Amino acid sequence: MRWLCILFITIAFLGAVVTPVAAASVLTISASPQQAHIGDTITLNGTVTGITTIAVYLFVIGPGLDTRGVTLDNLNIPAGRGLFTTAPVHLSDGSWTYSWDTSVILGDMKPGSYTVYVVASPIDRSRYAREDFAIEDIEFLPSDKPAAETPLDPAVPAIAVGMGAVLGICTFRKHGKKE
Repeated sequence: MRWLCILFITIAFLGAVVTPVAAASVLTISASPQQAHIGDTITLNGTVTGITTIAVYLFVIGPGLDTRGVTLDNLNIPAGRGLFTTAPVHLSDGSWTYSWDTSVILGDMKPGSYTVYVVASPIDRSRYAREDFAIEDIEFLPSDKPAAETPLDPAVPAIAVGMGAVLGICTFRKHGKKE
């Protein structure tokens, strides 16, 4: 029985000494271009090593935005609680790419410096240690495109047609009574 205890202790010791330490996960991110106008499309890409994951999670901080970070598609939604912008990871090489079209985001994007975060788990900025994410800074300039014309409210043409009909009826009745 004693030899069994010694064998068990020896195996446990060798397992602890010989077992390699798991590699730490490493995330990278880059943006192209790093200076753009509001309304431009930014290509974000990077890699994930040390872990196998099917997606990375992206969020952004910047002028007037929630300090925990917000989704890239809707600047009104704080990141966290499952609300993130995601980018699929290619399992073959750990690379990922995301096209951020700033012309179709919801919320008020102001000119200034923004920081995009990439994380491997859906947790907001306030819950990460420095080594658990990667960042990329992007400088946004005012839009270089003219402001789009605001379309008429759909009710305006209907009201105009209705008013024309009422005027036509009133005119018809007025001329009809004289005869």
